[in-house]
Amino acid sequence: MKTIQKLAVTSVAIFAFSAMTGCSNMSARDKNTAIGAGAGAVGGAVLTGGSAIGTVGGAAVGGVIGNQVGK
Repeated sequence: MKTIQKLAVTSVAIFAFSAMTGCSNMSARDKNTAIGAGAGAVGGAVLTGGSAIGTVGGAAVGGVIGNQVGK
């Protein structure tokens, strides 16, 4: 993977995890959804080589999976 793509994936991961620190008043289900979307976005970006469609698709799928965990 190119250096720029690695930097982009790392930046997205850091931003996602730092943004979640402000979610202290969220329900457990909301937190799971946000974590799933963040992890899915990183996974989608890695699997598709940094493609925007792969990143957005991964976030969508991860968010749905995170929402359904513990139901």
